[in-house]
Amino acid sequence: MPMMDSVKRSAVTPSKSRLARAIAKAMHIHAFTGIAPDDDGIRKTKSRDKTEKDHFKHFEVSTFKDEDEEELLQQDDRIVKEAFLSKLFAAVSAVKAAYAEMQFAQSPHDADGIQAADKIVISELKYLSELKRSYLKKQLDEASPATMLVLSEIKEQKSTLKIYEVTAKKLDSLLKLKDSETFSLKGKLSEANKANKLLERRLSSSGQFVIPDNIQLSDLRAGNFLSYYRQTLKYIRSFVQVLITEMRCADWDLDAAGNSIEPGTCFRKPSHKCFAFESFVCKQMFDGFNCPDFSPQKPMPERDKRRSLFFNRFVELKSAKPADYLAWKPKSAFATFCRTKYLRLVHPRMEASLFGSLDQRDSMASGGLPETPFFLAFSEMAKRVWLLHCLALSFEPEISVFQVKKGSRFSEVYMESLSEDGLLLSEPQVALSVVPGFVIGKTVVQCQVYLC
Repeated sequence: MPMMDSVKRSAVTPSKSRLARAIAKAMHIHAFTGIAPDDDGIRKTKSRDKTEKDHFKHFEVSTFKDEDEEELLQQDDRIVKEAFLSKLFAAVSAVKAAYAEMQFAQSPHDADGIQAADKIVISELKYLSELKRSYLKKQLDEASPATMLVLSEIKEQKSTLKIYEVTAKKLDSLLKLKDSETFSLKGKLSEANKANKLLERRLSSSGQFVIPDNIQLSDLRAGNFLSYYRQTLKYIRSFVQVLITEMRCADWDLDAAGNSIEPGTCFRKPSHKCFAFESFVCKQMFDGFNCPDFSPQKPMPERDKRRSLFFNRFVELKSAKPADYLAWKPKSAFATFCRTKYLRLVHPRMEASLFGSLDQRDSMASGGLPETPFFLAFSEMAKRVWLLHCLALSFEPEISVFQVKKGSRFSEVYMESLSEDGLLLSEPQVALSVVPGFVIGKTVVQCQVYLC
């Protein structure tokens, strides 16, 4: 028996030891890998893999959520800052608009307007102070920043519109002021013109000239030229009346004659047709006004000598009768001037129609001088134009002559209207340049025009 028991224990013990070792090994593997060594090992492994994947997926989703939330926060912060800046610019624009209104209300003085603008300025400055305090404390939170952006933009645009309105009011006020000044100056100009015409009539009736007999070259002034200019216009118009009278006596069609001189000119009154003939006479008589009458064979004198020469011609002729002077010096520069201008002004067919012959023309061409009322009126006019020519070349600097083109806009500085009703036109333009103008240094003698 003892023998038998020992054998059995020896047989059983190894078996238990192996079992224990197998269990321990299985527990060790399970603890290390988490996989149970049974028939459900494959299913448990799959379950573990799914758990790990779910864990990773949850980690990724939570990471993306954090990034999106951070970006949204940044966007909200940017919108809040933009809303704050828009409020700031809108407030500044409102201050500028109110200040502009205050300035406009000061002239002319408007107490209510100044007070209203002052209240707006104070209110907007307080609002700016509040914005500054919010910025320093970093309290820029806004319930609806997008709405505030739109409202601030509207406020800024309204302020800008107010500034433009105030500017427009200022310009309109300045325009009215300039119109008032212009109207006042027109009145003064009209009074001055009336005074000049009255003075001219007095001088003409007395037969006195502004330039005395003992005047020196160095004493010449613009007023001396202007006086002779007015006298010259008087004799030009006198000759034009003689010419029109001769044409009527010869049964001329004055309308057709006027249209041939200035085609397309519409005269508002029948009496205005004389301006066409006056324009024709002035163009012929003032042609080459600034050109000294020296032949190419003779050398041009120096400037001082030339001034002295023309001034001496002026002094020599101004007190003489043209007929007597022409008889005394038939080959003088004035005699040459008379012959040249007469032959250009009076066409052969005109002379034949007016007087029935060319006797006056033939007499002048042969060096003689006609003794007719028509030529006497012409010589009186030619004398004044010649004296004006000599006087202009005696000045330093020389007096220049100018004319304006047909269709030019009327200028009160450079032009004088020959008819008062022409100034009542909405947009007066030059229909006919009648008498040329002159420039004497900085002084302008207006040219005389007919307006349409």
